[in-house]
Amino acid sequence: MERFSGINIAVLVPCYNEQQTVAKVVTDFKRVLPSAKIYVYDNNSKDNTVKEAKAAGAIVRCAPLQGKGNVVKRMFADIEADVYVLVDGDATYDTNSAPLLIETLLDNMLDMVKGARRSTSKEVYRLGHLFGNRLLTGIVRRIFGARFKDMLSGYHVFSRRFVKSFPIASSGFEIETELTVHALELDMPTAEIETPYFVRPEGSTSKLSTFKDGWRIMRMIISLVKKERPLVFFSVVGIILALLALVLAYPLLMTFIQTGLVPRLPTAVLSASLIILAFLSFACGLILDTVTHGRKEAKQLKYLSIKHSGLEDLERSHEY
Repeated sequence: MERFSGINIAVLVPCYNEQQTVAKVVTDFKRVLPSAKIYVYDNNSKDNTVKEAKAAGAIVRCAPLQGKGNVVKRMFADIEADVYVLVDGDATYDTNSAPLLIETLLDNMLDMVKGARRSTSKEVYRLGHLFGNRLLTGIVRRIFGARFKDMLSGYHVFSRRFVKSFPIASSGFEIETELTVHALELDMPTAEIETPYFVRPEGSTSKLSTFKDGWRIMRMIISLVKKERPLVFFSVVGIILALLALVLAYPLLMTFIQTGLVPRLPTAVLSASLIILAFLSFACGLILDTVTHGRKEAKQLKYLSIKHSGLEDLERSHEY
């Protein structure tokens, strides 16, 4: 009997112009996870992605809003399962690692297991992508917690309570950042396992733009810091404003001490205004920090209201 025969596993494959690889992805997952349902969500592909996915035996649906984040949002809303495997349709991730990722999730009752990419080939990564991944992952590790080394990996396994308690805001490739921060902010039990990462097959091209998507991911990080760490964010803004005010006011203060005069009134008014804005920024941070704690408690309660798939599996095994 297959290890996962009593568990409803959904493999989610978001695709955009992946006719070269989607059939291989579907076939390989059907081989390693025979009882799983393979869902391919096509994101307005201009090639034969839909045809190839159907021929390979996948359940094919369409997600009209462009962007990976929009596709994942639709998948999480539509599909009911005990365990969700999220993987790109470019055949660069190792399907043979899926059973290990799922076993780790269920046996340890985790909510997310991330497949960290491991490759010895220099052709796998573009230089800009590798540098950007390390930079952005390092920023998130420093701010939100150092539990993941490959934040931008597209290979994940989730519990049902993760998927059904996750309010997705991103629309594009920044979805991986949002997934990671969601798990870190709610202190979810997680793991990261190294998995092989392969070169894209000939004829398949990456949809990730080094600079455009890198900037979108950076904006998402800034937005998440503002939303999840408002006191830190607005305190930093306040400090910058206060320092700028002091730089502008210092020459005026020296002149005033020496002569008793304020020769540049507009600069003095600007400095005073910046100080006021600095205090307002800090006050906003204090207020929003309280709001954030309330939001976090609400998300935590929603998360805890959903039973973990591994617990149900354990209960079923004790019945026999």
